Amino acid sequence: MTNIRIGVVGIPGKWSTDILADAIEQRTGFRLVIDMAQVELDMQNNQLLFQNRDLCQLDGLLVKKISNEYSPAALDRLELLRVAEVQGVRVFSGVENMLRLINRLSCTITLRNNGIPMPDTCITENIDAAMATIKQFGSAVFKPLFSTKARGMMLIESAQPEDQLRSSITDFQRHNPMMYIQRKIVLPGHDLGMVFLGGNYLGTYARVSQTEAWNTTIHSGGHYAAYTPSEDMIALARRAQAPFNMDFTTVDVAESEHGPIVFEVSAFGGFRGALQGANIDAATAYADYALARLAG
Repeated sequence: MTNIRIGVVGIPGKWSTDILADAIEQRTGFRLVIDMAQVELDMQNNQLLFQNRDLCQLDGLLVKKISNEYSPAALDRLELLRVAEVQGVRVFSGVENMLRLINRLSCTITLRNNGIPMPDTCITENIDAAMATIKQFGSAVFKPLFSTKARGMMLIESAQPEDQLRSSITDFQRHNPMMYIQRKIVLPGHDLGMVFLGGNYLGTYARVSQTEAWNTTIHSGGHYAAYTPSEDMIALARRAQAPFNMDFTTVDVAESEHGPIVFEVSAFGGFRGALQGANIDAATAYADYALARLAG
C-alpha cells in the first residue's frame, strides 16, 4: 500500500475502466472512478469537483476513457483536466497529447509531418474534389474526424452513376462538413494493434475479420489473435507513436502491397485486444508504470 491517490477517468461499469481501477486499488488502497459527465469546474475557486471531491488534490489521473464515443465534446472534457494538470496533478497520458489524438485530422497531420507511411488520403469540404478523389482511388473510405471502431465510416465505390455518387457524398457531409477520405486498402484478413507503454514496445495483437465486412474491427465481427510482427513493423510503430509522447497507446498498423502502413495512434489504447490477443495485462502494467513515476 502507498499514500498515493490516483483517480481513474473512464466509464463506470465498463470492463477496461474497472480493471484499471482494480489494479490501482490493489496497489494503493484508494479507488475513485471518475465519470466526466458528472464533473464540475468551479473556476472561481479553481476546483475540479467530482462527488464533492476536488480532483486537483489527487496525485494522478489515469484517463482510460473520456466518453463512450469520440466527439468534439470529448475535447471539452479533456480541457477540464488541464485545470488539475496545471495544479500539479500528473495526468496520464498528458492532456495535450490526448487532445491531438482524439481528432483524426490532427493525428493524421502529425503522422504525415513525421514521414509515417499512411493510406492515400484527401481532406476537403469540396464535393467536387471528393468526387474526383473517389474516381482516383476507385474505392474510398469516408471517415468522421471523431470516431472509433469504424463507427460512422462509409465505403463509397466509384463504379456507380454520378448522381448516386454525389448523393452518397452529400449524405456523409451532412454530418461531417470536413470530409476525411482515404483510399481503401486491401487487407490480408487482419490488421494490427501494437502496444506501447512509456514509448516501450510491449507486444502486438491482430484483429482478424470473420465476416465480409470491409473492416476488421470487433464492432464488425472481427476477433483478436496473437501476432508476431517483423522488426521493421515494430520500428515503424515506434516512430509513429513517438511524436505524441503517450504514456500508453496502441498503434494501428496494416500490411499493404506496398509495405506496412499506419492508420492511427490511439488516444487511450486497447486493453481487451492486448489481453486476449497478446496476453498483455495492460491494466497492471499501466498501474505499475503510473505509480513508479509518481513515487519517483
